[in-house]
Formats: sequence, C-alpha cells, structure tokens
Amino acid sequence: MADDPAPLSLLGPFHGEKPPAPAWFEAALALAPERSRIPVQGAEIELLTWGEVGKPGLLFLHGNGAHADWWSFIAPFFAQDWRVAAISWSGMGGSDWRPAYSAELFAAEIFAAVEAAQLEAGGVKPILVGHSFGGFPTLYCGAEHADRLRGIVMVDSSIQPPEKRWRGPPPRPDAANRVYPTLEAALARFRLAPPQGCENLYIADYIARGSLKQVEGGWTWKFDPAIWQRFSMPDLGLLLPRIACPAALMWGERSALMHAETLDYMIGEMPDAVLRAPIPDADHHVMVDQPLAFVAGLRGLLAGWGSDWA
Repeated sequence: MADDPAPLSLLGPFHGEKPPAPAWFEAALALAPERSRIPVQGAEIELLTWGEVGKPGLLFLHGNGAHADWWSFIAPFFAQDWRVAAISWSGMGGSDWRPAYSAELFAAEIFAAVEAAQLEAGGVKPILVGHSFGGFPTLYCGAEHADRLRGIVMVDSSIQPPEKRWRGPPPRPDAANRVYPTLEAALARFRLAPPQGCENLYIADYIARGSLKQVEGGWTWKFDPAIWQRFSMPDLGLLLPRIACPAALMWGERSALMHAETLDYMIGEMPDAVLRAPIPDADHHVMVDQPLAFVAGLRGLLAGWGSDWA
C-alpha cells in the first residue's frame, strides 16, 4: 500500500505572510488584553484580561496544545459587559512546564486566575468557558468546586462512552518538539487537531504564530510534548452526573469528536438542566470555524442565565 499523502498545509501557501483578515477580526485584536504571569504552585501561568474590574467575571480556557490567545479575537466581544480573562495552562502557551500535571493543579490555576483577574470583584461568582480539553478541568470544577462558580460552559469537550474511551498515549520518554529553521517553515507545519479544514486562515495564522517560540536553531512549539505522559485526570464520565452548578454544552454540528453516540452518552449522564447549544457549520474548533456565531451563541446563553445566579 502506498503511503498516505502528507496533510495539506493550511499556511504554507502564504510563505510566512499573514493572510488577509476581515475588519471585525482586526478590530477585536486592537482591543488588546493586559498581560501578566501569576505564580501557581511552583509554575508561572500566563494571564490575559479585558474589561473593567467589578463587572461579572468570565474565564476562557483553551484546549490541548493551544494557548490563551485562542481567545483574543473572542474575548473583546464580551469585555463591555464582563470582566474577562484567559489563561494558558501550565505546559502550554507562555506558561511554565511542570514535572507533573493533574486536574487538581489545573483547578488551582483556574481559581488563581479568578483571584488575580479580580473576576469576583463585582460580588458574583465567575463563569468558566472551556474548549475541548479545557472543558475537562471546567467539568472537574463544576463538580468538585461548584460552590465557587456561577456556571460552566463546555465547548466541544468530548467524553466518550466507557467502552470507547481513550486509554492514554504510549510512553514517549524521548518526546521533544521539532525545531524548524525558519518561522515560515514552522507556520507551514501548523495543523488543527483532530485534522480538519479551515476557511478562516487569518485565524489559523494568528493562533499558529502564538503557538511558536524562537529557540537556538530556529522555531519550535511552546507546548510540553510530554504532558500526557505526566498527567492525572479522574474518570470524566463519573463527573458528568455530578455537575452541581448551572451548565451548558456547546458543540460544532460537524465536529469529528461529537458524534451522535457521544452526545447521547454525555447528555444522558449530565443533569437534565444542562443547556445544549449546537453551532451550525462548525467543526471541533468552533471559535475558529464560526467565531461570530460562537460569540452570538455564547452571548445568548449567558443572557438566558441572567444575573440571578450568585
């Protein structure tokens, strides 16, 4: 059998140049966040904030291998009415790597960000919005720390039925990120995972540039390649029925991770009150595929919850 062809490069045709972007995207990025780093149990965590202290708190949490700037073109749409923050998990983005990772540590990073960003200064508890892997610590907090939250939103966070659940990666003691000689070469290797196309290449370019750092010999990815060999997470399926705060599940209707069987399982395990919000014409990376529809859907969901949840 012939080898499969290499996946099509999203950004290679641009040869390191930025794709053209629409006005709304440039305007959102112009509302730049304040950037800081906060210490959390031995690691410094990258923190981005928008909006006025004293307004209700909203914390965005990114997916596996991503970084806080995946939200930099989304968060400004909420900054007029919310005090908004985003973090890079330890081992990802501009945050430090750890010798080991766990749900408890990621929960500590969440609540350290809540405190540092003053998301509770307005007198109400914060809402967490977690995409993909980011929805797993979000779910953990919605079960184990529900008393500290106003609500949670899981965005295309796939939890499979027990018989189909991922059992973890094979050991990779020599895991290391490849170093590319130029920024152009590194950008050409950027992929979305799971594999999918991307119509909004200006977004792919923006998040790809934020995923890279310059090192001796060229450019490499920021994330810790060995994170999954050193990560401890409880059985997420057991957490679904234990959600104890207002909650919602959003997903891309074309997502390769949210098949009907998966949705049936998750919805069947979660409390009946959990809201459901599919985003049309979107794959797994909802905020990349349909950013404005995602903003509109999340705005409507948050407005529907109202201000009564304290």
